[in-house]
Amino acid sequence: MPDNGHAGVPRWLLLRRISQTGVLFLFLAGPWWGIWVLKGDLAASELAGTLPLADPFILLQSIFAGHIPETRALLGALVVGLAYGVVGGRVYCSWVCPINVVTDAAAWLRRRLGIPQDVKFSKSARYWLVGVVLLVSLVTGSIAWELVNPITLFQRGLVFGLGLAPLLVLAIFGFDLLIMKHGWCGHVCPVGAFYGLLGSRGIVGVAARGRSACTRCGDCFEICPEPQVISGPLYGAGEGKADFISDPDCLNCGRCIDVCPEQVFHFVLEPSSRWTAGRRIPLRNLR
Repeated sequence: MPDNGHAGVPRWLLLRRISQTGVLFLFLAGPWWGIWVLKGDLAASELAGTLPLADPFILLQSIFAGHIPETRALLGALVVGLAYGVVGGRVYCSWVCPINVVTDAAAWLRRRLGIPQDVKFSKSARYWLVGVVLLVSLVTGSIAWELVNPITLFQRGLVFGLGLAPLLVLAIFGFDLLIMKHGWCGHVCPVGAFYGLLGSRGIVGVAARGRSACTRCGDCFEICPEPQVISGPLYGAGEGKADFISDPDCLNCGRCIDVCPEQVFHFVLEPSSRWTAGRRIPLRNLR
């Protein structure tokens, strides 16, 4: 099963890699070369020396821990939260998070080696973990997940010295490769779960607009880290809202678009899809 899509070039994969490496580069350009576009890290930063940015999940943990956030932290979390909330889906996971590159590599190698999926547990576990993290923050008075968060540990490791970050990243790679397919992002990471909830009413997403041309080859289900989100929109009856993938677990990654030779899937701008029935506006220039 090819991973390169109907045109031979995985355009959305390439764009995602450009986005992920670009964001990481902007953070590293300051401490490495003195070019301060983004100062800080994915937990909290400042854009161009003026606009504060903050991870709303970290801010929420801080509040549960009993800390009173500063005004700039609140503003930064509001900016980030609105951005991801409007766009929709787990775009943080697929377009920003550097760990996504690691889990994608594990998934690719797993397919190449034909490693079967043996270990399974509920995808709701990551949502329960969100609650556990907040509870631990409340009890301990600490920002609990940041003590082990591989995303920020890896990024800070690139600046201050890698330390244990490579071992943690390697453990995630091994977990996804040998134990559970798409295990970390799909079943464990509370950050992804939180951003999925945050973007559950966003306006940008993937729709199976060409589902009448579907040959049921299964390539989209094989490549998708969250294949359960595809079935309804792909096989649902009628046209219109039903073909839009509105499930908050969708990563808005475009893998299904890249891999489908029948061009069943497209990114669309659908302001009312997750709220009420409405007219879809195709993003024709992004196909």
